[in-house]
Amino acid sequence: MSPLLIDFLKHIQKELQFLTERSSGLTFEQFTGDDLVSRAFIRSLEIVGEACKKVPDEIRYKYPEVDWRRLAGLRDVLIHQYFQVDYSIVWDVIQNNVPSAKDWIDYVIDQEQQSN
Repeated sequence: MSPLLIDFLKHIQKELQFLTERSSGLTFEQFTGDDLVSRAFIRSLEIVGEACKKVPDEIRYKYPEVDWRRLAGLRDVLIHQYFQVDYSIVWDVIQNNVPSAKDWIDYVIDQEQQSN
């Protein structure tokens, strides 16, 4: 695995871990009521999306279980429609998609490190 690829995957892993840990025990009201938290979560999702865009197609095809396109697309929505972010969608992604995405990224990193 190229050094650059592992860097992108680890950026994704780090941000998904942050989101998983920091959202644990939070309510939607706490998420939306704390500007620092909501902004930090959105920024983490932006980083995940941007790093996903840097993952080569070869890896994307090898691990189709990771919804690379959706993760990258969410970044685009958050960046380009920043003035009307739907926090309920962001919260839903964090609660329902981030944990499994993190597990898959952990798996991808393990597999790629073992193959090299």
